[in-house]
Amino acid sequence: MNYVKKVCLIALALLLTFSAVFVPANVLAEEAPAPKYIFLFIGDGMSYPQFQLASNYLNARENPNPEVLETSNYYLSFMDFPIAGSANTYDSTSFCPDSASTATSIASGQKTHSGTINMDVNKEVTFETIAEKLHDQLGWKIGIISSVNLNHATPAAFYAHQPSRNNYYEIGLELIESGFEYFAGGGLKSVTGKEKDQENLYDLAEAAGYTIVFTKEEAEAITAGQEKVIIIEEFLADSDSMPYEVDRTEDMLSLADYTRKGIEVIDNDTGFFIMVEGGKIDWACHANDAVATIHDTIALGDAVQVAVDFAAEHPDETLILVTGDHETGALSIGFAGTWYNTFLHLLDNQSISQTKFDTDILPAIIEEEKSFEEVLVIIEENFGLKAEGNEDDDFVLSEYEIGLLQEAYDTTVATYTSDVELDYEQGLLYGGYTPLTITVTHIVNNKCGVEFGSYAHTGVPVAVFADGPGAQIFSGYYENADIFHKLVELTNVQ
Repeated sequence: MNYVKKVCLIALALLLTFSAVFVPANVLAEEAPAPKYIFLFIGDGMSYPQFQLASNYLNARENPNPEVLETSNYYLSFMDFPIAGSANTYDSTSFCPDSASTATSIASGQKTHSGTINMDVNKEVTFETIAEKLHDQLGWKIGIISSVNLNHATPAAFYAHQPSRNNYYEIGLELIESGFEYFAGGGLKSVTGKEKDQENLYDLAEAAGYTIVFTKEEAEAITAGQEKVIIIEEFLADSDSMPYEVDRTEDMLSLADYTRKGIEVIDNDTGFFIMVEGGKIDWACHANDAVATIHDTIALGDAVQVAVDFAAEHPDETLILVTGDHETGALSIGFAGTWYNTFLHLLDNQSISQTKFDTDILPAIIEEEKSFEEVLVIIEENFGLKAEGNEDDDFVLSEYEIGLLQEAYDTTVATYTSDVELDYEQGLLYGGYTPLTITVTHIVNNKCGVEFGSYAHTGVPVAVFADGPGAQIFSGYYENADIFHKLVELTNVQ
């Protein structure tokens, strides 16, 4: 081969290589195969810190010695997806948005005000969601699953159109009118309306042809024979949501169980779309409860694995997306008091969510007027913090920490037993949560090398993981509304 011919062949090879790398996104969309089954997992309040902390925690449990951490291991399956992108979350109100507007962007491709579901900023024009399009235009079956209320903001964004996310009864009516084939998770809010005198939503759903079940036994008996199904968690917890994963017992269904059942109910040859929300990740982050955050993030990862297993049987037809609607809590892996050290395996000392402590244990403490010394014993039983012990025990409380707990307990008793309200400074300190419990969880977090910087949402981007046909168009950095537009392109709906 002569020199000129060799140079030409090398140049051609380089041109083909770079052409393959720099393909415009719209060309990729045109060439991407159309999936027949789509799973969209949304970790409410979940951004990079939440899933990275969950993965690091699992790593630390397996390798508690920091010198031998397997840092290359990703302990949540979706973190190893071949495609990863990032999405901006701001809405038309703020750079720090809420779930209603961000879920609207994901579901219908539009930016709107915080608190608004699938309506424009003037509350006049409604938006059609990707779930509605797939259902009405392609005849796909639709499943909506959430660990919080089924008419809460994020699940509602796939079927409802309301000026306020607080219109729970009206959202419940739209759930019924949607005709979607499968709903599962937390109970409906405001079942009989704000005045509590309207017709029961469950009765209306049953009249519309839904099979509604409220127990694990009934849920397990549901099959594909039922055309429209609503499964409500039997053991409802705070605000009629599913229990936190850390509080879940073997007699309770998990988010993965509801996902598996959803596939069983709506699997068909035409196609389906399933949205699964890990809603209590957000609630745990609001409460600055690192342990609850981690376990609910792992629960979402377990649900994703159910979809991965399904995709293994339908590899050329199944698209799986995992993202968040926004970040909550300004979570950081690292705390000034531990410098560059983390001790995440020690989080296992906490055996209960702070919410369950508030609802199941704290009332008796107040009613029985427990002494502070008795309270410290109860704290040790549930959170592992010790009033005294060996110097090398990381969970022995310092005098400073005991002082914080004493002050928080006194404040808690005062607010429980009188009309005393927290002042502005206390409100900022405790974030509207029970002073004792939030102080306990802060100490646990910090001793393990974890910190929260806020009780509210933040404006950082979220990750978008993708696997399956068309996954490549979800790489890059883009607006959360583009998730909807990419799905429209892939599925060819109008």
